Amino acid sequence: MSGCDFNDFEKVNKMVDYFSKWYDIKAVVSFVDPYCALATKIAQMRNLSNFSYLAYEKMQNKLLSRQVLDNTKYNPNYKIVDKSNYKNYDEISKMLPVVIKYIESNGSRDVYFCKDLYTYKKYLHHLFSQFPKGILLVEEFIDGPQYIVEAVAINKKIIIEAIIEQEIRFMNDHFIITGYSLVLDYPKKFYTNLKTAVDEILEIHKLENGPCHLEIRCINDEWKLIEINPRISGAGMNQFIQIGLGYSLVEEHLKLALNMKTNFKPRLEINAFAEYIILSKNGILERITGRSSVLDSEGVKYVYVKPKKGTYLTTPVSLGNRYAYIIATGTSKEKAKLNAKNAAMKMKFHLMWIKMLSYNLEQHFYIYYL
Repeated sequence: MSGCDFNDFEKVNKMVDYFSKWYDIKAVVSFVDPYCALATKIAQMRNLSNFSYLAYEKMQNKLLSRQVLDNTKYNPNYKIVDKSNYKNYDEISKMLPVVIKYIESNGSRDVYFCKDLYTYKKYLHHLFSQFPKGILLVEEFIDGPQYIVEAVAINKKIIIEAIIEQEIRFMNDHFIITGYSLVLDYPKKFYTNLKTAVDEILEIHKLENGPCHLEIRCINDEWKLIEINPRISGAGMNQFIQIGLGYSLVEEHLKLALNMKTNFKPRLEINAFAEYIILSKNGILERITGRSSVLDSEGVKYVYVKPKKGTYLTTPVSLGNRYAYIIATGTSKEKAKLNAKNAAMKMKFHLMWIKMLSYNLEQHFYIYYL
């Protein structure tokens, strides 16, 4: 059977029918945007899973997720912008600074911070050039600590699996998350208020069964939802939680999809920090050095490097432009963070860049080493 376009529901459905001729399919699950709702719908059609399909559809669309939270305290102030009303500059001026985003973006792609009206207009037209019929969200910028909350619903009961504080850098008018710190010790009031917010947000989305994660910020003792996704966080989060809490979220979520007994109780509580490597220059990857030194560094438990030699690498415009990560542990939250950052400094990406000139319709390449 040839490859399948996962944006075509009927083709995916037929593919599952095709494989069911030879295999006893027990679950259909996706851990990748934007296919979580699609997988859940296909599973429900075959009575394979009770994950909440309609809730997942809302979570995958930033506009729908905002709209279901209207008239609650969990939304930032926001505006819906399309080609019919994009010149509402006076309204936007009153909201500045803002974040503008395409409603189906993920991984910080097509999400821009606009500190002034000039920047807003620039990215407004940029997004419309990419998505001529697209709908954009313009949200007030919420300045405060940001957390990931990994959560799962089982028969409407919400379990918080992990709380992770994010370290965010601002580059190329994008917010790039470069650090994750596992939160083990927190004041009772902090957890109580956070749990109440998570419960109410997921109840409003009508998530009765299935995993998700929320990105949420605290400002003036109030929680504001930045984003919600119907899956575990990507880019090494499962490995990170396994190191810190001693169990695999992916394994437990698959058990849930298979109607098996699950256990979301931590087996360990170890301070862990994940440091992600981004680049300050663009270029073609020639080699990476220092990996063995990183592995030998204090507290390091896991190292992942994504790109291969010859890959063109760029400064970050999305979370996909993070090219390696190091997970380290320590005797305290601060020590784990220090261990991860010290180890990351030992890894070097050696780049070359290519300048292209045109001469007599021929292309000549000159290689410059950084």
